[in-house]
Parts: sequence; structure tokens; C-alpha cells
Amino acid sequence: MSHENSKLDSALQEQILTVTRCGLSAGEATDFFRLALGLCYLATLMTKETLDFKKLDKAFNRFIYRSIGPGHSITSILQWMSGEGVVAVLDSKRFTRAFGDYLPHVPVESIPFLLGLNLGVAKDFSGLDVRGPVADWIERQRILREGE
Repeated sequence: MSHENSKLDSALQEQILTVTRCGLSAGEATDFFRLALGLCYLATLMTKETLDFKKLDKAFNRFIYRSIGPGHSITSILQWMSGEGVVAVLDSKRFTRAFGDYLPHVPVESIPFLLGLNLGVAKDFSGLDVRGPVADWIERQRILREGE
């Protein structure tokens, strides 16, 4: 992720909302929002700079609340991204196209890496086995890349 877009500024917020609007139903739009925002959050972590997680999470949580309402947080979005529900969005050509078009500073090719990072963090925090649908999706992407 390029440094100039590493903050959740109004331009990045609008880009995430543009991806959100590519969903064809309220549920799909919410899922597009969650995945786009979660990937941007994880890409923000890819820096050598020291991050103030309290401040970062507060900014993301404020944007989440204003965008999709109560009941969601950056933590719940990252948890959702490690579960089976995210796979349908990952497989959506509409999401992938919108994400690539509107959030080009987070390359589509980096999605498997960012999801793997999220699974690794989830494993570290929970101690749970992270094998499952998301890990399987990441593996399928690796096989597809190697086959090209």
C-alpha cells in the first residue's frame, strides 16, 4: 500500500464506499464494505512506522459506525474475514473488479497475503486452528498463481 493513502482520510473513505455501492443488495453491499475496509486496514499495517493502534482503531471504528451503523467494529470485521462468510465475496468478480478499480493502492494480488496475515493474527490471539474455508481459498489462489 502506498504511503500517501495509508491513513483513513476522506478520499480513502469515499473509495471504500464506492466499492460498497457495487453490491447489488444491502447484505452484499455490507459484505463488500467489510472486506474492502478490512483489507485497507490490514494494508495500513504494512509499514515500518510505529502505529498508534488505539488511534488507528478509533478512526476505523468511527467510520464503520457512520457507514454501516452499530454492531460492527474493526475487530468484528477482521473476525468475519477469517470465517466462511468472506469466501463468497472473495470469489465475487464484481467485488474484485471494484476493489481493483477503486482501491488500486492495495493491489488485488495482495489479498491472499493480507488474508493470511489476518489468519495469523487470529491464531496468535485465539490459539484456534485457522484451517478452514479462508485458508483453503488462499491455497487455491497460490495454486492458480503457480499455474500461470
